[in-house]
Amino acid sequence: MAKPKTKSKTVKKTAAKKVVAKKAAPKKVVAKKVAAPKAATKGKLVYSFGDGRADGRSEMRELLGGKGANLAEMSNLGLPVPPGFTITTEVCTAFYKNGRKYPAELKAQVDTALARIEKLVGAKFGDSVMPLLVSVRSGARASMPGMMDTVLNLGLNDTTVQALAKKSGNERFAWDSYRRFIQMYSNVVLDVGHEHFEELLEMHKEDKGLTLDTELTAEDWKTLVVAYKAKVKEELGKPFPQDVRDQLWGAIGAVFSSWMNNRAITYRTLNHIPESWGTAVNVQAMVFGNMGDTSCTGVAFTRDPSTGEKAFYGEYLINAQGEDVVAGIRTPQQLTKVARLKVGNDMPSMQETMPGTFKQLTDVFQKLEKHYRDMQDIEFTVQQGKLWMLQTRSGKRTAKAALKIAVDMVKEKLISQAEAVTRIDPASLDQLLHPTPDPKAPRTVIAKGLAASPGAAAGKVVFNADEAEKIAATGEAVILVRIETSPEDIHGMHAAKGILTARGGTTSHAAVVARGMGRPCVSGAGALRIDYAANRMTVSGTVVNKGDIITIDGSTGEVILGLVPTIEPALSGDFATLMSWADKLRRLKVRTNAETPADAAAAVKFGCEGIGLCRTEHMFFDADRITAVREMILAADVEGRKKALAKLLPVQRGDFVKLFKIMAGRPVTIRLLDPPLHEFLPHTDADFAAVAKASGLSADALRERAKALHETNPMLGHRGCRLGISFPEIYEMQARAIFEAAVEASKNGKAVEPEVMIPLVATKVEIDVLKRRVDAVAAAVTKETGKKLKYLVGTMIELPRAALRAAEIAEHAEFFSFGTNDLTQTTLGISRDDSALFMEDYLKAGIFERDPFVSIDQSGVGELVRTAVERGRKTRAGIKLGICGEHGGDPSSVRFFHKAGLDYVSCSPYRVPIARLAAAQAAISEEKASEA
Repeated sequence: MAKPKTKSKTVKKTAAKKVVAKKAAPKKVVAKKVAAPKAATKGKLVYSFGDGRADGRSEMRELLGGKGANLAEMSNLGLPVPPGFTITTEVCTAFYKNGRKYPAELKAQVDTALARIEKLVGAKFGDSVMPLLVSVRSGARASMPGMMDTVLNLGLNDTTVQALAKKSGNERFAWDSYRRFIQMYSNVVLDVGHEHFEELLEMHKEDKGLTLDTELTAEDWKTLVVAYKAKVKEELGKPFPQDVRDQLWGAIGAVFSSWMNNRAITYRTLNHIPESWGTAVNVQAMVFGNMGDTSCTGVAFTRDPSTGEKAFYGEYLINAQGEDVVAGIRTPQQLTKVARLKVGNDMPSMQETMPGTFKQLTDVFQKLEKHYRDMQDIEFTVQQGKLWMLQTRSGKRTAKAALKIAVDMVKEKLISQAEAVTRIDPASLDQLLHPTPDPKAPRTVIAKGLAASPGAAAGKVVFNADEAEKIAATGEAVILVRIETSPEDIHGMHAAKGILTARGGTTSHAAVVARGMGRPCVSGAGALRIDYAANRMTVSGTVVNKGDIITIDGSTGEVILGLVPTIEPALSGDFATLMSWADKLRRLKVRTNAETPADAAAAVKFGCEGIGLCRTEHMFFDADRITAVREMILAADVEGRKKALAKLLPVQRGDFVKLFKIMAGRPVTIRLLDPPLHEFLPHTDADFAAVAKASGLSADALRERAKALHETNPMLGHRGCRLGISFPEIYEMQARAIFEAAVEASKNGKAVEPEVMIPLVATKVEIDVLKRRVDAVAAAVTKETGKKLKYLVGTMIELPRAALRAAEIAEHAEFFSFGTNDLTQTTLGISRDDSALFMEDYLKAGIFERDPFVSIDQSGVGELVRTAVERGRKTRAGIKLGICGEHGGDPSSVRFFHKAGLDYVSCSPYRVPIARLAAAQAAISEEKASEA
C-alpha cells in the first residue's frame, strides 16, 4: 500500500457533476425541511448524497466522518453538492481488523452507489463517450487537514481522456487533468514519488523556455503524459493502470491505508485522536476549476480565522484545481476586494472577476453559518460559471478569533453563553496568556510575509523538521523555516516555537496547522531565498544561517533579525467577557501553585481564587538562603539545626507575609518542607566551604555527614513528613513562620486563614503526631501576640496507602490535597523524572492514550482519588478536597476532578484561565448529561 507522500495535499478542491457542465444561471439556494436524524442502518456500509438529498446527516459524523456527514447535510439543505457516496468508518475498522480485507457486501453497495452518481450526472464510469470522473478523499470524524491521502480526476485513461477532450471542447484541460491524475495516483497508490514527475515537468518547461504551468499547451501535456507513464513503468516494471475499476479500488485502499501513515499517526498523537475511530472514504463526482477563465477553485472562511472579524476570508485561483491553492506554486488571489486592498495584492478578487457567482457564494456562506451556528471552513469549485460546494466544516481558528467569534455569536443571538463557553478549547488559551512583541522596541525587519497565525516567537533558525524536533528536545527554542511545509513536517512544527515559509497563502498547510497548534506563523514570505543544502536563507543581501536567532510576528507577518523584547498581554475585552460567563457556570474553584510574589501576582491577574500549593522548599534555593538550608540538613544535632533554622525563620516569615498580602484574604495552602535531600546537599568544594564557614564545622566533617545522608532512591527516601518526624524542629519553625506572618499580614489587610499541609503522609499516626506539633505552635503564637488564629491542618494524598486509608487519616486532616504527580509515580511505579525515556514507546503501542504525568490515569490513579474522596467524606463530611499536581491545569483531568467531586483544582499561574474554562465546560457537560 501507499507510503506517506511528501507533498502537501492539505485542502483538496474538486468534485463535480458532468465532465462538461452546462452553464447555468446562479439559482437561489433554498434550505429544504429535512427529517429527524437517521441512525446507522444495519449492514449498510455506503451512504449516498447529492441532488438535494442524502442517506446521512451531520449528526452521523462518527459513522460518516466529518467530511461525509457535512456533504450529506449540505445536500439535504439543497446546496449544490456534486453527487457521491461515503464508505463508513466501520469499513475502516473492519479493513484493519481483517488483514486489510473489505467486508464481502461492500463491492455491491459501492457499485449501486456509483450507478446512482452516473444517473445523476449523465455520464458513465470508464465510458468512451461521456466518462464520469471522481475524487476519492478521506474524512475522519475529527478534522485532520492534509494528514491522509486524496486522489483527484480518477477514471482517466488513454481512452477517456480523448472523450473528455472532445466533450469539453478543451483539449488542454483534458490532458492537464490526465497528467495530474497520473502523478497523484502514482504517488498515493503506487508509491512512485511525486518528485519524479515534477522533475520531468521542470525539464520540459526549461526546454520550452516557459515558467508557469499555465503556459503549457495541450501538446505539452500530451508529451508529459507519455513521459509520466514511461516513468511509472520504469519504476514499477508494469504500466500505469488503465482499468478504471482497478483505479477506484486502488484509491479506496490507499485512503484507508493512509489512516496509519506516519504523519496521520503523529497528528493523532498530538491531538489525542483515538486510532480506533478510523476514517471514512468519500467518492464524489468531479467538477473542474481548471476549465478556463470562467472556472476557479478556492477555500473560504465565513469569518477571519486569525482575528475573528465578521468578514469573508479566503483565497481562490482561476483555471486551477484544489491542490494548486495550497501548494504555493501559484500565488492565490483574495476573495473580496477589501481583503485584496488590505494585503496589497494587484490581482483582482473573485468579487471583482465573478460578481454573480461571488454573490451566490456569499449567500451559501451565510446559510451555512446560520445552520451550523459556527464559523465555517468551506471548499468550493466554480466550473464554467457554475458553483459547486465541496466541503464545509467548523473552521480551525486562533484562540483570539475563537473568543471573538463566540462572544459575537452570543450578541447575534446565534448561541447561548453556555454554548459560547463550550466553543473554546481551554488549552488554546495558552496562545493569549504569554507576552507579545513590544511595538516600541527597535526591530530589524528583513522580510514580510502573510500574517498566517498570530503571536510572536523567537528562536534559532532550523531548516528541517527532524532537526527542529532534535534541538527543541534540548530545551532550546527554534523557528522552523521551510520553502513550504508538508504533512511530513508535522513533528517539527509541533516542536518549533514558530513557523516561517517562503511560499503558501493564509490557507496553506503551514497556516492551517500552525493555527490549530497555536504556533505563530508567517507564510508566503516570497523575498526569502532558502538553500537547504547550505543551511541558510538570504533576503535583500542579508544572510541568515542555521542557528541564528530570528523573531517572527504572526500578527503582522514580519520576519525580524535577532530577539525582540515583549510585553504582557491584555486580558480584557472578549477574553474577560467569556471568562466571566465561565465563572458563573463552573462549580470547581481554581487556585494556583505559587511560592514567589511574582507568580502569585500573575495568578491573581489570571483569576485565581487562592494558592493551592506553596512549595516551601522552593523558597530556599536562592543563593543567600541555600547555605543556611544546607547547614540545617548537615547539622549533627538538634542545637545545630536550631541555629540554622533561626537564620531561616525571618526569611520564611517575610515570604509568607508577601504571599498573604497579595492573596488578600484568599486561602493559601502551604506545604511544609518536602525536599528530596539530594537536591539540597552541597556538591562542590565551594559549597562545602560556605557551609563550613556558616556552621563552624570542618568541610571534611560535613562531607562525612553528606555521605551518611546519601540515599539510593531519594524520591522515596527521607522526605516529607518523615523529616518532620525525625526533625520536628524544622516543621515547628515553618509553622511559626506561617502563623506569625498571618498575624502580621492581617494587621492592615484582610484576615488570613492559612492551610498548613503535611506532605507524604501514609498513616494516620503521622498526621496525628505532626498536627499536634503544629497546633502547639499556633497556641504559642496566639499567646504571644494576643491574636486568635484561624487555620486548617491537612495533608497531601500522594501515596496509594493514604488514598486507601483516607477514612482514618481524615480523623485528623481537615483537608486533602491530592498530589497527583507523586500519586501517579507511586501508583504506576514509574519515575516521573525518567519516564520520558520510554513514554513515547508506550503511547505508540497504545498502552497509554496520553502521558499519565500530563493527563491523569483515570482508571488507575483516578480510582484512588475517587476512593479517597468517598472514604474521607464518610469520616469528615465537610472536608475540603483539592488537587495541586500538574494535572490541575490539564482540561481532561479537570473534567475528571469535577466529576470526582473535588472542591478545587490548583495549577501554575499561566494555566489558571485554562482550568477556569475547563471547569465551566465540565459543569455544562454534567448538566447536559443529567437532562438527557
